[in-house]
Amino acid sequence: MHKVLKETTKQQTQIKQLKVYSKKRLPTNEDVFLNHIDEVLVALRRVIRATDLHSKHLSKTTGLTSPQILLLHTIREKGEVTIGEIAQDMSLSQATVTTIIDRLEKRKLVFRERSKEDKRKVHAYLTDEGHEILKTAPVPLQDQFAKHFADLHEWEKTMIISSLQRVAHMMDAQHIDASPVLDIGILDRQSTHVDFPDEFNKN
Repeated sequence: MHKVLKETTKQQTQIKQLKVYSKKRLPTNEDVFLNHIDEVLVALRRVIRATDLHSKHLSKTTGLTSPQILLLHTIREKGEVTIGEIAQDMSLSQATVTTIIDRLEKRKLVFRERSKEDKRKVHAYLTDEGHEILKTAPVPLQDQFAKHFADLHEWEKTMIISSLQRVAHMMDAQHIDASPVLDIGILDRQSTHVDFPDEFNKN
């Protein structure tokens, strides 16, 4: 009887050890692969969400889109600048820049004036309202990114560029026409006021 109880206790101990081992088992190749996929998707999602939240923040505080804010910054930095020069500086088409300026002109944030030296040229300028709105506007998200990116080593920059280009290719997005503007949606869209999400205020 004592021997049977001893064997039973031994079996129970072995079962407990197996359960512990099963919980602590080494991850399989499939587990590692799935974990990597999750990490990539989470990172992509965070980039998309950060871009979306920042766009909504701009709309909430200024009523403008990221491209509109960037264009205002470009005009302020360049001073006297033509539509073509803005388009070249922002890597946008002249048609897109013209549409954005049309919207900003309706808001009385910019005005256009024909050059006195060359009547063929039309320059864009900020109005007083345009200067004022830039004083309180949040820093564009891509400016924040550019600042951090500039602090990286050259090999880190090259690695990030290569990795992101590979991701774009894996998502069959390598042929999509895109401008170097960190924004979601059509670049020359008209801004609309949106409800500011509560999660933006979270840490």
